Amino acid sequence: MKQLYILLISLLLIGCSSNATTKNNITPKLVIGNSLEDLQLNDQFGTPHTLQGDTYRVVFAFAKDTAHMCNDFFAAQPSNYLQEHHTQFVADVSAAPSFVRKFFIMPDLKKLKHTVLLFEDEAKAAPYRKGVDTQRIVVVYLLNKKIEDIRTFHTIESLQKNIEEDSPMSLFAPVFNKAIEETKQLIKH
Repeated sequence: MKQLYILLISLLLIGCSSNATTKNNITPKLVIGNSLEDLQLNDQFGTPHTLQGDTYRVVFAFAKDTAHMCNDFFAAQPSNYLQEHHTQFVADVSAAPSFVRKFFIMPDLKKLKHTVLLFEDEAKAAPYRKGVDTQRIVVVYLLNKKIEDIRTFHTIESLQKNIEEDSPMSLFAPVFNKAIEETKQLIKH
């Protein structure tokens, strides 16, 4: 039994270790002016997603505590809350060992009624984590899938107020983003 505990602790430590040298050579993705057009992540059911055409906000939770706060908040809202507010939610579960993700995190996420886009690979998450406060909720504002602003929040109340604001930009941007997306689709065909 003691050997089993040592094995589990070793696996946890291996799963949580990182290569600092590799992380220093990463170019940050969450920078004003950068595009998130190529962001493609699977949701909690393994379905691949790109950013929706009318997305104005992307909420990123890089830490376990902020992800739990966001999921608890979104779960308490109507099922169309994120869509209604032109928002998508991304949680980073890449630091958890694969067996923890498989047997604990993913089953819990599959019970949620809202879509959770997931970073499951540390290498894919690293450019999005670089240069931001990963202990806070990071909200990225998009115009034509290009980052126009980045804000951080540490309470759900401040996040909710921000998501539900009716500023001119929060009303204009989703319509503009959707029109641009539809125009791109027409040009492709």
